[in-house]
Amino acid sequence: MSKILSLGFQNKHLSANNSSFVGQLGEEMAARFLVNSGFRLVLSNFKVPIGRNSKDAPVTGEIDLIALESDILCFVEVKTRSSDEYSSPLSAVNLRKQRQITRTARVYRKIFNLRDAKFRYDVVSIVLNAGEPKIELFRNFWTESKFRKKNWNDVVF
Repeated sequence: MSKILSLGFQNKHLSANNSSFVGQLGEEMAARFLVNSGFRLVLSNFKVPIGRNSKDAPVTGEIDLIALESDILCFVEVKTRSSDEYSSPLSAVNLRKQRQITRTARVYRKIFNLRDAKFRYDVVSIVLNAGEPKIELFRNFWTESKFRKKNWNDVVF
C-alpha cells in the first residue's frame, strides 16, 4: 500500500462555470469529509485510458477520489447537487457510471500491483440546499462482481 500513498493529493481550483463549480466544490467538500472521518486521501481525479467504445474511439475513465480507510482501498465517486428537489445525487451513479469506475479501478489496481488488496466502491452524496450542506457516505455502494469478466487479471495494459 505504500506505493499508492506516495502519489499525494491534488488540490483543484474552482472554476467559474456553475456545474463545474458545484462539482469541484463537492469534491473538495467530500475530501475534507473523508479526512475528518478517518480516511487517508491518496489521489484525486485519477484518469486513465480504459478501452474503446463501439465506434473504436478511445475511452478515458476517471475516479474522483481514491482513499484508504484502514487497509481498504476506496474508490470514491462524488455526486453533488445544488438541490435534491428533482433527483437525488445517487440517481446519477447508474450502471454505466459504475461500470466505467470499475474498469478504471481495475486498471489502477493493475498499474500499482494491487490486485490482491482489499477494495470497495463508495459514493459521497452532497446536496447544497440552503443552509448547511447534507453530506452522506455510502460505503460499498456496489460490488465488482456484476461486472467481472473471466481472467481480467491476465489482460496486459
